[in-house]
Amino acid sequence: MDVLAPWHLLIVVLVLAALFGYKRLPEMSRSVARSLRVFRTEMKGLSDDDAARDAHARAQAGEVPAASAPYPPAQVSAPPAVGYPPAAPYPPPAAQPTVPQPQAPVDGAGPSAG
Repeated sequence: MDVLAPWHLLIVVLVLAALFGYKRLPEMSRSVARSLRVFRTEMKGLSDDDAARDAHARAQAGEVPAASAPYPPAQVSAPPAVGYPPAAPYPPPAAQPTVPQPQAPVDGAGPSAG
């Protein structure tokens, strides 16, 4: 059984005509068409903006554009880790032992008293 048969669309059109009247249907369809057209142009503008931003970032980084590169960049991929357990995280750094600092004698009886 089809999900959307032609008679389903006919029922939808009849319900819309009953709700809004046959005079407003062409106006509504034009409005929807304009909205879709604006949406498409905005989406195209967004993708153009993304491409321009990426090209600008590559130019600032000093990369060669892909169109002028003599050959495509190599795609390096790691082999799949099949059968290996996940790597353990690095242990936290060990605490540094504290070295006691020599303290000056309190009573003045030190090597310099004499």
